[in-house]
Amino acid sequence: MATEASKTRVTILTETYRITGHIDLIPGARVTDYLLEAREFIAVTEAEVWEVAASRKVFTSPFVNVSRAHIQVVTPED
Repeated sequence: MATEASKTRVTILTETYRITGHIDLIPGARVTDYLLEAREFIAVTEAEVWEVAASRKVFTSPFVNVSRAHIQVVTPED
């Protein structure tokens, strides 16, 4: 299981959804490196999924897989 130090809070935008949650990074790694190394899906924990158009929360989940093919923007939150 990942330690708190390796969890990075991110916001992910797709055409339809805004997803906030945590990804597990190796200490010192960049989000860009994580995405380049990721396979077809990335794991997001403590996730909140919002509809972009309606600004409506769709659901929360302890875990969600997000398809890289649908990601338009990823930004770390500090």
